[in-house]
Amino acid sequence: MNDVAINKENLWRLDTPGIEGWGRTARVDDPKKYFMVSTDCHANEPPDLWVQRIDKKYRDRVPRIETDSNGVQWRYCEGYRPDRVRVMSFEGEDWVRSKAGADPADRMKDNQADGIDVEIIFPNKGLAMWATPDPVFSSAQCAVWNDWAHEQFTSHGQAMVPVAAIATGDLDCAIAEITRVAKMGYKILSLPCKPIWGGHDVDHVNYNLPHFDPMWALIEEANLTMTFHVSTGRDPRAARGNGGAVINYVTHSLAPTIEPVANLCASGVLERFKGLTFATVEAGIGWVPWLMDAMDEAYRKHHMWVRPKLQMLPSEYFRQNGFATFQEDPSGLALAEDWRLMDNFCWANDYPHHEGTWPHSYQAIERTMGMLNDVQRAKVLGLNAAKCFQLEVPEHQRLESF
Repeated sequence: MNDVAINKENLWRLDTPGIEGWGRTARVDDPKKYFMVSTDCHANEPPDLWVQRIDKKYRDRVPRIETDSNGVQWRYCEGYRPDRVRVMSFEGEDWVRSKAGADPADRMKDNQADGIDVEIIFPNKGLAMWATPDPVFSSAQCAVWNDWAHEQFTSHGQAMVPVAAIATGDLDCAIAEITRVAKMGYKILSLPCKPIWGGHDVDHVNYNLPHFDPMWALIEEANLTMTFHVSTGRDPRAARGNGGAVINYVTHSLAPTIEPVANLCASGVLERFKGLTFATVEAGIGWVPWLMDAMDEAYRKHHMWVRPKLQMLPSEYFRQNGFATFQEDPSGLALAEDWRLMDNFCWANDYPHHEGTWPHSYQAIERTMGMLNDVQRAKVLGLNAAKCFQLEVPEHQRLESF
């Protein structure tokens, strides 16, 4: 990346107010560099991964690109409306981001140069695995990812930690796959934000219902961390036309990640299964203080309708069991201490996505974390993630070494 000219649209990424007063930094050449975990990175899977590996009975149903009689290419996926493939002209860093991440050795170099000690790896093309109303088909796609990601990344030790994808629309399939991936050595699960793909239907099961208690019991017993990544559960491409890219990102990709948090914190799930740990991924953190206030207000003011009665307020279950990941979210960081959330937020560079901070993460950290002290920065940059994802922290980067 050092050999790539930074196109003018990305020059803002180099801005930094500096590090005056910082005892440690996120800079690679700092011998006292923070322990840094990118809690949200993405693979760059082969385009034919599912065609080659999935059971042949599903082969003609996997996401694909077809060319119509006019020579126009269309992307087909069971849960999305067909969308036209646009020929994009990327320049400079944007071009590099669009191609990065396919080779494990190259991605390790990329992340090491960005200061990353550990990356948690999520699907990329595979985020479409949940985009089908058929949960058994979804589970078959997840199994392909789980086998491939294990082969690709687990030989690199703690530097690369892939997640296991689980389709939760069919409970028996979910339990079988969770059992299988736990035996493979996976420690982190990625569940869709809604168990049943598509628009809301009150007759569909959701994570607040006792229906899922056998799954929660298994996850707790296996000591697995579960995550909810943006853009899973329903189609995030709901707006078109003017401003559609912004509208879809904010309203239809990030915001729906609130739903599984409320489902877990307000339903008694985390009372029955106190050992569960969960994290929202790539949705930011500024909304978390608002959500906690909103859940508590609803619990207090709608007490006549709320069932079951809880031993704590919903917000306390988040503080006790929950985490949220972000890239650049100064508003969320500014609220973290006052809302007692400094132990719940985890940073990520979102490699290699355009909405991430790679390869200029230290500048982004210096722009957005100046209001924090050294201990608080250490927590959000890596130590909270170590607790959430069961990671080993080198002795010289632990809090007691400060």
